[in-house]
Amino acid sequence: MDGSSPTAAVTTKQAIVKTLTDLKVDYAFTLPGLGVTWMLDEFYRSRKELRVILTRGEQVASIMAQVVGRLTGKPGVYMGQGPFASTTGAFGILEAYFAGSPMLVLTDTSCYDGFGMYGVYQTMTGDYGAADVRAVMKTMTKSTYYATEPHEAVYAIQQAYKQASLPRQGPTAVVLKSPIIRREMPEQSRVQLYPAQGYQDVVMPVPDPQAIQALAGMVADARRPVLIVGNGMQNPRGRKLVALLAEKFGVAVATSYNAKGVVDETSEIAVGMLGTWGMKSANAAVESADTLIVVGASLGADYIKFRDPGFIKPGVQRIVQIDVDPRNAGWVYPVDLAICADGGDAIEALLAHDLGAERRLDRLAWIAEVHSAHPVFDAPTRAAPGTVHNADVIKALDAFLTPDDMLTLDAGTNRIWATTTLKVRTPGQLVVPGGIGGMGWGAPAAAAVKLVHPEKNVVCLTGDGGFAMTMNVMATCVQEQLPITVVVANNGGLGMVRDNLKDRRIAVDFSPTDFAQIARGMGCRGVNATTPEQLAAALEEARGSNIPTVIDVAVDPDSSHVDVSDY
Repeated sequence: MDGSSPTAAVTTKQAIVKTLTDLKVDYAFTLPGLGVTWMLDEFYRSRKELRVILTRGEQVASIMAQVVGRLTGKPGVYMGQGPFASTTGAFGILEAYFAGSPMLVLTDTSCYDGFGMYGVYQTMTGDYGAADVRAVMKTMTKSTYYATEPHEAVYAIQQAYKQASLPRQGPTAVVLKSPIIRREMPEQSRVQLYPAQGYQDVVMPVPDPQAIQALAGMVADARRPVLIVGNGMQNPRGRKLVALLAEKFGVAVATSYNAKGVVDETSEIAVGMLGTWGMKSANAAVESADTLIVVGASLGADYIKFRDPGFIKPGVQRIVQIDVDPRNAGWVYPVDLAICADGGDAIEALLAHDLGAERRLDRLAWIAEVHSAHPVFDAPTRAAPGTVHNADVIKALDAFLTPDDMLTLDAGTNRIWATTTLKVRTPGQLVVPGGIGGMGWGAPAAAAVKLVHPEKNVVCLTGDGGFAMTMNVMATCVQEQLPITVVVANNGGLGMVRDNLKDRRIAVDFSPTDFAQIARGMGCRGVNATTPEQLAAALEEARGSNIPTVIDVAVDPDSSHVDVSDY
């Protein structure tokens, strides 16, 4: 012996963490249990490269991972123990699935060192007496990989990360057989592992020139063309190209919910967000258009008024759909032309053609007429003493927001007021739950936005129902030094459901809750506001704070979304 120490064997958990760092994963969100717990020492060793964010619940962890994926275009990583990753953590996974956000779920069978066939509590192997985490994950992911050997764990992560990133983007999952996590990696003579990066880079095909030329001719002939823009264009390049084309040729821009604010909604080409809970100007423009160019939007029934026959009219209107996934083109409606291409690439190719420059002024005049006939809600509002109207909350945010701010929304009546009456001036400023659109998304989303954009002031608008579901994220914000501002439109109940029920108030009213006081108990600033002036002052004070702020705004329960929705 020469006195030198032998090379230590590599364990599966070491290889997993190295694979994640090789993929340049910045954050992993978790409430750890069993298999994830066994890996924490390796994550600690790599803490300068990969930051583990501890949350107070799997729902919050999954939402934060989904939002990081949405904003960065790289899969956000969510880790959790099998029975909880697939249940309480399903919220963010489903949002990623329906919204097309890249996300990697890392979980385990929770089978306690080989006791999976004995019905051990929490076991998710699919055996008798156990639940099946793979079966659950397969229902809400693009693909689910199952690793029963150490080398499979590495390869599965490499492939899942890639699949999450490919069109249409979405969540993927890697399920680890729990006992392999602490095992040593055996030498493999036949099944070799290769560096992760070699699997990742994929060059997408360019748009077909003949199809682009045909589309250019259709747009050039159109008198009332409308671009319907979806989530696929909600990125810096997409936003820039949409605005460039629309302004150059006078094409109206209507957006899906996920794409609201893809262009400055106060600009002369913007008609706003369409749909049941959208802006009447957008719906009117789409209804009267002679040509619809759908880019990066699935035309999901939820945001096209559930296929109202008078809204989008195949055979009457010329419809073109551009989507990176050919399954989306001509999915909900038959189209005159379907182009499979990246939306940004397609618009860039279109800009090389004349799309009717001589019609620009006439088109802009038509858009102005639409706006004149369908103004944004600005009727006088009246609230009960000691409360404010939902319209007052939106007006305060409208006056407050600058290009240095980001805004997240939640579900409920507060969101409807925002989508129908708030015109987003800064493209990309708004981040919304447009997948499953569930309550409780807004505050964890704001925390994730602050991680990705620490230079921005991040505000969340939520209701008391939604905030109560995930308000534990404020403790995470204190711990991780994420000074977000949460505006709780507190109307003492489920406002949207209550509005729809009208006078039949069944299971919609909550007991009074002071969220500002709760926030103070978690180490945040807590402020109560009962007037528009108090809300405006609280927003300004929060902007300069280095700790998270919760503003509990007393909202009149009779301030109904029915007043503004195209319902």
